Amino acid sequence: MEAQGSVLRMVIGAEPPDRLDKALARDVPEEAALSRSRLAKLIAEGAVRVEGTVVSDVKARVAEGALVEIALAPPEEPDARPQAIALDVVHEDDALIVVNKPAGMVVHPAPGTPDGTLVNALLAHCGDSLSGIGGAKRPGIVHRIDKETSGLLVVAKTDAAHHGLAAQFEAHSVERRYLALVHGVPDAGDPRLKGVRGISFEPGGVIKVTTRLERHRHDRQKQAVSFDRGRHAVTRVRVLESFGSPPQVSLLECRLETGRTHQIRVHMAHAGHGLVGDPVYGGRRKPSVMALPEGAGAALAGFSRQALHAASLGFCHPVTGAWLAFEAPLPEDMATLVAALRGA
Repeated sequence: MEAQGSVLRMVIGAEPPDRLDKALARDVPEEAALSRSRLAKLIAEGAVRVEGTVVSDVKARVAEGALVEIALAPPEEPDARPQAIALDVVHEDDALIVVNKPAGMVVHPAPGTPDGTLVNALLAHCGDSLSGIGGAKRPGIVHRIDKETSGLLVVAKTDAAHHGLAAQFEAHSVERRYLALVHGVPDAGDPRLKGVRGISFEPGGVIKVTTRLERHRHDRQKQAVSFDRGRHAVTRVRVLESFGSPPQVSLLECRLETGRTHQIRVHMAHAGHGLVGDPVYGGRRKPSVMALPEGAGAALAGFSRQALHAASLGFCHPVTGAWLAFEAPLPEDMATLVAALRGA
């Protein structure tokens, strides 16, 4: 491979696949970080020459030893504008950045939230250290957490890092641990819980929730549990601490095997233990104030977001291969609520 200016030159290897896009995806140098979908787009745009001739059909055949030239335009400027918003940066290097997102911040601009998002903040913070992600000068978002959920996110700064991280999330090899406050106490000895479809039990007091998740039939903003449609979803939870006498609320450790939209929130509601403060899935369950320390009932009633925090994150660095692990302590609002529940 030889790159001159914005042109990448390469030679097709032995026994190439029967389609140009597949052949390029197989033989393009790894450091070029060009996915098959990106290559297909470049072919359709007339940016690929085979032996000097433009080929715009992704299904075209290409011979072994053929010289291919791919014209790579400079990364486009993003639609989102940089905004100087303070970030809690946990780690940063040339390939990626890990941030501790506060509750209330949306990850990506959307019609209802055009700015003030994590992406806007990253565009300002990273500046020229961002290279092209899919042909655009933007941060590579490989996973998200809800607006009102706090905690750790890893974001790619280069196309190569984006592909490497995305592959790990797809393979479910990224370690993600959340802390959640829920109503009641999930107990493996509870006959009701044993009868809930999709609930099973593992050693160490771990409760496993296995379902499918799909969009709610009547509210497209919500997710719903299903067993014959939607996407496979697995959450494992373990009780760390319970509060009240008898217990009214518990602090859970939640580990994601998959990472679907609203997964923990929906799975805990399905188990009958909705998250404290969750206005969508939390249900109408009310704790007994008499069973809680003084002031804890008011603290619970005043907690206005889902009590969920992405507390730890572990993955292999997509460039160096080193294992990276990060932790973020409970944010002030959740820590204050836990203290009130303990009677501190």
